[in-house]
Amino acid sequence: MFVVLLHYVRPLSEIEAHLPAHRSFLDQHYAAGHFLASGAQELRVGGVILARSLSREALDAVLAEDPFHRERLAEYQVIEFTPSKYANGAEAFFAPTN
Repeated sequence: MFVVLLHYVRPLSEIEAHLPAHRSFLDQHYAAGHFLASGAQELRVGGVILARSLSREALDAVLAEDPFHRERLAEYQVIEFTPSKYANGAEAFFAPTN
């Protein structure tokens, strides 16, 4: 599982201009089962994506498709982790997918 932190490197006006395309990108990968959650960071300095069911190499390829990446609007930090505890009822989201 991965936490992807996006940090905007361009003005918010440029981010806003590409937001519809970015949201379409997100929708595509929610439908594919790659993303569990996403949203803007508070203070609008970037975003967060929670991803699963991908290798690191596959995730890097997916993120390269993001309009924010293609237009060089954001930098990405990818943190890989293995959930060892999660809330009751969250097993379907966090249990290993192998």
